[in-house]
Amino acid sequence: MPSEKLDLLQGTLDLMVLQTLRTMGPLHGYGIARRIEQVGSGDILLNQGTIYASLVRLLQGKWISAEWGTSENNRRAKYYALTARGRKRLEADARNWQRVADIMDRFLSSPPSTKGA
Repeated sequence: MPSEKLDLLQGTLDLMVLQTLRTMGPLHGYGIARRIEQVGSGDILLNQGTIYASLVRLLQGKWISAEWGTSENNRRAKYYALTARGRKRLEADARNWQRVADIMDRFLSSPPSTKGA
């Protein structure tokens, strides 16, 4: 495991939040953050400001919805859920990230040039 936490590229956190809600169903912000950290095997550490900024962006875009409920600790918490519009964005963003990953894989696995050697 790397010794440093990863800096996320622009847009990756929103994609992780959307995927988390698709996989887990409605969750409160703390639950979303802990799930992302869990799937990231400890290589990602999120603070509350980071996750909530993403949730606000996603709410403004109507990619997620929010509803008040009661948490496992019997506390009032806002639960977020993926909308139909969010599912479409998730599918498009996932395709785009896969294309970027495939291109980067080709670049990083290409043999070094022998020109000029």
